[in-house]
Amino acid sequence: QVQLVESGGGLVQPGGSLRLSCVVSGSIFSINVMGWYRQAPGKQRELVAQIASGGSTYYLDSVKGRFTISRDNAKNTVYLQLNSLKPEDTAVYYCRVRIGSQAGSEYIYWGQGTQVTVSS
Repeated sequence: QVQLVESGGGLVQPGGSLRLSCVVSGSIFSINVMGWYRQAPGKQRELVAQIASGGSTYYLDSVKGRFTISRDNAKNTVYLQLNSLKPEDTAVYYCRVRIGSQAGSEYIYWGQGTQVTVSS
């Protein structure tokens, strides 16, 4: 079994910053891709940022230059630094990981979500 525990969400004023963390534990052979999604009320879940095992990254256009994703492989942890936050960044943020097995299969796991609210 694999568990994902997220932390770091909260209420912040526009222009503020937050740092989200997601710790992965359990039966892990390899963590291939780690990412963050978000879902605002009434909207579809969208990919915000992801980072591959080799370090390559992807960002949603609307967060480029404001958010930074990073990972600590020794700690099986992925981070998302959120700077210059805007009210439209308000959403539940979910961690998602793709874990590889020795047999070559991949499995996807999701965290429980952490609320980020940007409001004055």
